[in-house]
Amino acid sequence: MINKLITEIQKKNAPVVVGLDPMLGYVPEQIQSAAFDGFGETLEGAAEAIWQFNKGIVDAVYDLIPAVKPQIAMYEQFGIPGIMAFKKTVDYCKEKGLVVIGDVKRGDIGSTSAAYAVGHLGKVTVGSKSYYGFDEDFITVNPYLGSDGIKPFIDVCKQEKKGIFVLAKTSNPSSGEFQDRLVDGSPLYELVGKKVAEWGEECMGDKYSYIGCVVGGTYPEMGRVLRKIMPKAYILVPGYGAQGGTAKDLIPYFNEDGLGAIVNSSRGIIAAYKNEKYAKFGAEHYAEASRQAVEDMIADINSIF
Repeated sequence: MINKLITEIQKKNAPVVVGLDPMLGYVPEQIQSAAFDGFGETLEGAAEAIWQFNKGIVDAVYDLIPAVKPQIAMYEQFGIPGIMAFKKTVDYCKEKGLVVIGDVKRGDIGSTSAAYAVGHLGKVTVGSKSYYGFDEDFITVNPYLGSDGIKPFIDVCKQEKKGIFVLAKTSNPSSGEFQDRLVDGSPLYELVGKKVAEWGEECMGDKYSYIGCVVGGTYPEMGRVLRKIMPKAYILVPGYGAQGGTAKDLIPYFNEDGLGAIVNSSRGIIAAYKNEKYAKFGAEHYAEASRQAVEDMIADINSIF
């Protein structure tokens, strides 16, 4: 799957991923009203609204981008109907040829970790048959529990030729409370980066590993260090745009071949119509605003090469 991701990035000249993180407040009134007319102001109605919202955005941008990143919490808040909307979103994006990165941040040990890995990336056995659960192509994983928590994901990645992005240095302001702490003279995020490089040697694509890393775009100097530590790992970079990361900040995350990183934008794309820059589109044409925001993002990032 890492080979497909790279192929799509190169084909579309777009090292970007759109975060499908739909808060109900992002969904235009006309979509909410239609959903509530059919399902009432219920969890089912909310789930229908975010599904239709997602579908509109995907239809508008799928030809421009290689991948999407739905954040599962935005769906889980609506209970079982929300989870069903998450699955519908994953399936629809894959039908459109997009690589799907499930932002699920799972992390546990033993059979629990294995169940997460199977549920999101692999197949679960039911009697004499087996089925894919959510069936994302990549997911985000929390390494805090150590190798015991990561190995089950690596095992499934090998079987399914899928991948994970391991949290190393996240974009939030308080990430340094733990991630920057020194352990044997090195920041914790560097130790995680070294483990990512080690794990990645077990799961290589043509040039890059199935085992990637999450490094926030708000910390370019740390990104520079981690890029050197993990030359064969793809870096998923959140924090661009709404969180303050700029195109110039992204230079250290890429290798000399122009590959090695994929940059995420969530509300800067999906809620673009609420931004003054794209207000001319209005809520009725929210998807067109998202398309313009994607085009602008691609041009901005490609300007650094």
